[in-house]
Amino acid sequence: MKKLSFLILLITLSNYTIAQTRPAPEETPTAKIVRPFKHNFQVGFNLNQASFSDNWKGGGVNSIAFGGFLNYNVKYKNENWDFASDLQTQIGFIENAGENRRKNADRIFYDLKAAYRITSKWNAFTSINFLSQFADGYDYKVKSSLDAKKDSLVSALFAPAYLTSSVGAEYKPIDYFWLRFGVGTLRQTFVLDERISNAGLYGLKNPGDRLRNQAVLQFIANFDKNLAENINLKWRYMVNFDYLEATSANGTMEAAVVHNFNLNLTLKATKYISTNFQVNVIKDPDQDKNTQFSQILSLGMLLSLNRE
Repeated sequence: MKKLSFLILLITLSNYTIAQTRPAPEETPTAKIVRPFKHNFQVGFNLNQASFSDNWKGGGVNSIAFGGFLNYNVKYKNENWDFASDLQTQIGFIENAGENRRKNADRIFYDLKAAYRITSKWNAFTSINFLSQFADGYDYKVKSSLDAKKDSLVSALFAPAYLTSSVGAEYKPIDYFWLRFGVGTLRQTFVLDERISNAGLYGLKNPGDRLRNQAVLQFIANFDKNLAENINLKWRYMVNFDYLEATSANGTMEAAVVHNFNLNLTLKATKYISTNFQVNVIKDPDQDKNTQFSQILSLGMLLSLNRE
């Protein structure tokens, strides 16, 4: 809980720091107050349940699935600067009769960027990006080496966690689409849970190690637009290229490249009811040699607050 509290405090302070640059109302040259800040806050939850009588001949199993998410982003833009703070969190579980509760969604994502305008479409930027999860993750196909009755633990809070610091150039021809070229990027992998660090997972060189540093080249493409009044499409594609790994004696090009793609489509049926479709694709040799894929379709309640 101390780790989680520290993360929440860090994100809150980051958003607060940006907010302090808000110009005073008397600096506005006209009577109409122009707000350079744009806020978007979303919180929601979903619940799915099924039950069957003991003599139900159609087959089925009693189950319940529930989850929630919280997203908050802040944007600030003036003649010279472009700031963006983006927080995305999600957690979900499913419980079938006769089985232990299992996760079906879990994500902590935070991105903070400061960019200085060079031309109308090009910026110089610096950014910090954080990615992890809330709850323990298990491989349900493999049993623990310590207890044959338990599933194998493969991840946990801050195990792994990825902190990426980058500087470079940003191409932003329109507000809802941009490209980042991180020519100077440090990618740090943290495995702070000793149960997992002792297994030597996630690219750690030796069992028991808790930190791995990588100098990488980074490319990010980001799209976030309301396709219609009640339809929003957001996707993000990121590539990290570890050039030291690629040029080392035992390194390979395949082991040096990490791909990460996220897509989120939200359709609001009413003011408080929405359908959400998500896709996540990861190709990270330090996690698994094969491509990882997840897809989630959910219907639930959504509260959205916007201020522009």
